[in-house]
Amino acid sequence: MNTVYFDSPLSDDDRRRALFDGQLFVYSPRKSTLDFIAFARELIREAFAPLDPETAQFEMPVERYAEVLAKMKPGFIHHPESKRHLTNILRDLGADLGKTYFDVPKMRSSTSDQYLTTGIAYAWHPHRDTWYAAPQCQVNWWLPIFDITADNGMAFHPAYWNRAVRNNSSDFNYYTWNQQSRGDHVAKFIKADPRPLPRATEALALDPQVRLVVPAGGLVLFSGAQMHSSVPNTSGRTRFSIDFRVVNRDDVANRQGAPRVDEACTGTTMRDYLRGTDLERLPEDLVALYDDGTAADGKLIYEHKG
Repeated sequence: MNTVYFDSPLSDDDRRRALFDGQLFVYSPRKSTLDFIAFARELIREAFAPLDPETAQFEMPVERYAEVLAKMKPGFIHHPESKRHLTNILRDLGADLGKTYFDVPKMRSSTSDQYLTTGIAYAWHPHRDTWYAAPQCQVNWWLPIFDITADNGMAFHPAYWNRAVRNNSSDFNYYTWNQQSRGDHVAKFIKADPRPLPRATEALALDPQVRLVVPAGGLVLFSGAQMHSSVPNTSGRTRFSIDFRVVNRDDVANRQGAPRVDEACTGTTMRDYLRGTDLERLPEDLVALYDDGTAADGKLIYEHKG
């Protein structure tokens, strides 16, 4: 059974241990998170001007909407201010930046009424990040940019913590994904999404589910092994959010993390993480603990060309 810790005083070490046991953490908005979403809002409003970003979908052709996202999202991801805000949040929440490595922050959007649910605005089916070659020690940090409701946020499916389900993650290789399934062409997937996206191959009971409705700038932390999904958006407003993934060097070295129950993917995301102090990547000797030598036909690291 999952426990939700609210504004917990636990240290980062103890928090990670609890996350690896399937617990969830929620934090109230604070200056570091509010500064980050203020920066993100500025980019979003500029991209959709003069329209209200949360309702712009109702006034734009879907192809044009996807074009706006295709320019705005990489601009956010690779902006140096995004990394500065991210490290401020990690420091604020007690992470040791010398041992903490993060993937670049992603801006997500979930449109209402099935307007756009593929490609650049993919509506995520129930999944674990560990099906996508994330390590068992990955912790996900998620925060909404505008206020959300129970009808446009994210759901957790606690019945599947530490319970194996049949899935097709064996078809997923991260290095091939980097080579073939990332880039500007994803925005062209309007009606269907042909990418190899691991999912359950058996029917899942999505209830009971946990929907954490936090205010804009509130934080939700969860293990990358948690089964989670996008809530089908029926709110009438597009949800914009930020997420980033974190590993701790000690966890990486000691092979600590959530239980491995049903992952069959190949490759590893370990080369993506950047150290909080200087943006250096994890040493190759640590990456080697997770690499399986399947990179011959793919790319170890995705490099954005923008």
